[in-house]
Amino acid sequence: MYDKYSIKSGETLNQVAKRFNTNVDVLKSINNIYYDEQVRAGMDVIVPKGPENYFNYYVVEKGDTLYEIGRRYNINPELLASMNGMDLDDYIYPNQEILIPKSGFSYYITKEGDTLDTVSDTFAMTKEKLLENNPTIYLLAGQILVKKNK
Repeated sequence: MYDKYSIKSGETLNQVAKRFNTNVDVLKSINNIYYDEQVRAGMDVIVPKGPENYFNYYVVEKGDTLYEIGRRYNINPELLASMNGMDLDDYIYPNQEILIPKSGFSYYITKEGDTLDTVSDTFAMTKEKLLENNPTIYLLAGQILVKKNK
């Protein structure tokens, strides 16, 4: 399941990967992109299609910090940083777009050595349900997986 997405001005492939819960290597592979320099504003790329949007997007304003944004949205700042491919003390820039996890979901960021068994155990759900909620699981470090809370 895939969709087409048009790259916005100033957007990187890494940002697109985060937006669609995938990684840069997968995007490069399915779009035959060999160099980051090939990515341009207005370019259409194929992206994995998810069953539901698990995130909102927030545009950083002058003076914002990850701590402040986390407090405003009741999100652990470390999770917020990790979901956006940052360290907690990284500088964020005005007009930068970051993922804000929606409430009602649990999130897990994969790490090296994870398997379907270990992640499904972490979520306390079956592998089948995990795959239903996350149709594109690569188990590469840094992928965001989601569980809908009841």
